Amino acid sequence: MDLKTATALRRLRLVSAPEAISFLILLVCSVLKRTTDFNAVPVMGAVHGVLFILYVIFWADAWNRAKWDLKTAALYFVLSVLPTGGFFADRKLRREAEDAVIASRARQEGVVGA
Repeated sequence: MDLKTATALRRLRLVSAPEAISFLILLVCSVLKRTTDFNAVPVMGAVHGVLFILYVIFWADAWNRAKWDLKTAALYFVLSVLPTGGFFADRKLRREAEDAVIASRARQEGVVGA
């Protein structure tokens, strides 16, 4: 994995958890708006919207650089629209990055089968 691909995956990973958190907070704010006089939906909607747009931009960049197949790319996109999907995307991306680092080190050390 080259540096640009690793950077694209890292950016996607870094925005996935905040996007998921903002989605959950937006859902709570929506419930509070309907049940109380508290209305933070316009603010949280804007915050979540910006984070979602960043996620989609970083997802498209990661898809292009990592050469994901359609199934993998679709999985990461679907995870972006699920309330807690960003946490799963973060975990999966972290595992993918760790595996790439291990494979890269094995290639550098000349380990057979890496």
